[in-house]
Amino acid sequence: MSCSEQLMTALDALDRAFAAESPFPVTGCTYCYAEQDLAELSGPLRLISEDLVASVAAEVPDHWDDFPRLYRRLAPRIVRLLVTGRLHVDEELIASRLVQAGWTTWEPPLTEALRDVWVTWWRSTLDTHPGGPVSIRDTLSLITVTTGSMRPWLDTWAATRTPAADAQLADLVDDVMFEGEITDLHLGFYEEYHATPELLGWLLTDVRDRVTDPRLDDPYSREHLRATARRPG
Repeated sequence: MSCSEQLMTALDALDRAFAAESPFPVTGCTYCYAEQDLAELSGPLRLISEDLVASVAAEVPDHWDDFPRLYRRLAPRIVRLLVTGRLHVDEELIASRLVQAGWTTWEPPLTEALRDVWVTWWRSTLDTHPGGPVSIRDTLSLITVTTGSMRPWLDTWAATRTPAADAQLADLVDDVMFEGEITDLHLGFYEEYHATPELLGWLLTDVRDRVTDPRLDDPYSREHLRATARRPG
């Protein structure tokens, strides 16, 4: 089974894991959402329009009387639209919203199904170049902020020595090296994850032999990056 097929299988498993999440009366800001929107959100999950799912996915939590429960119920729809490039909402914002919804505190079958999606999505991303609908940087940012850790994803990348993974690596380096952004790189819509120490250390050691970008070899920049990587987050 290809990585893309495994991703679709993981998304289907996510749907099944959340199938027991029953509808409930959704209440919230009636200035931004009409009564028919609230009624739609209170009904069958499959009948909620993609536009409304996207709106809720991006909305600030205080617009809803029970944001965690609403986000939890919509999670399989939000995640499927996200990884297939149909959500059209900032990926880093979705990561921050999932954290705000407390997804890691949900019942084990739900959190395990979500973690499986992150793992298979990451493998599928590394397996494909040109990439899918979500850039390598945005994918790494989302799974890092959502799970609260970057290192496992970098370890998977280091162990994936394929032309596609190397091409994705070149894309990421070109992105984060632009105007020296990597020296103070924060991920998440609210910049809640300081990525510089982990990412720089990884680039300068674990995968240095796979990166041809000369900016990593500039003596001044290299020393500056090392010093930044040693600072606490």
